[in-house]
Amino acid sequence: MTAGRRRPRDGGRGSAPGDADQAGARRPRIGRGPPAVTSDPAAGAVGHADELGALLALVARGDQGAYEAVFDRTAGQVLGTVLAVVRDPAQSEEVAQEALLDVWRSASRFDANLGSAAAWVMTLAHRRAVDRVRSEQKAAEREMRVASSAIAYDEVTEAVEARLDRERVRRCLGSLTELQRESVTLAYYGGYTYREVAELLGVAVGTVKTRMRDGLIRLRDCLGVDG
Repeated sequence: MTAGRRRPRDGGRGSAPGDADQAGARRPRIGRGPPAVTSDPAAGAVGHADELGALLALVARGDQGAYEAVFDRTAGQVLGTVLAVVRDPAQSEEVAQEALLDVWRSASRFDANLGSAAAWVMTLAHRRAVDRVRSEQKAAEREMRVASSAIAYDEVTEAVEARLDRERVRRCLGSLTELQRESVTLAYYGGYTYREVAELLGVAVGTVKTRMRDGLIRLRDCLGVDG
């Protein structure tokens, strides 16, 4: 954890070390810039996948010290992933906090056989960010419905088509291999470069490029896109 940040007192596995609702516990805070990280040379990217996976295993058993280490290694990348989706800095900080609490609550669900620890953490962050955007969109839509009693036919049609498109994309992503799906998701949803994706997944850059190319071809065929 960064200097000056008080270590949360142990409130038991059932409570997150950063959950403000628990007496005596303080949630680690994300500042305007990325938090300080450990001296590990790879900590700036997220940390070695095997080390982060081992830390998550300890977090799953309620180790708050391990959670603080995971927080320090991933907070900057989590905030960057969220900011790329949410855009608003203030909301991004809130969502990043929620995502990092999800890491504490859901660490037992991490399965190294399904992907790297870094990709798992970033997936949690991306899901939280998308949920926030959707929530904001729904709130805006509710306000529009209150302001206008009639909804144009074209708007309804577009909403239905957009929902169907999302379902098709989700179904087609499920047809990809794990590495293809992680590579495509991190690159196109998370905004990472080939090299950053390779570092997060612990594979060669050439492997990432090949898997992304193959995955995009399969997505194109599944979606019926000409090209």
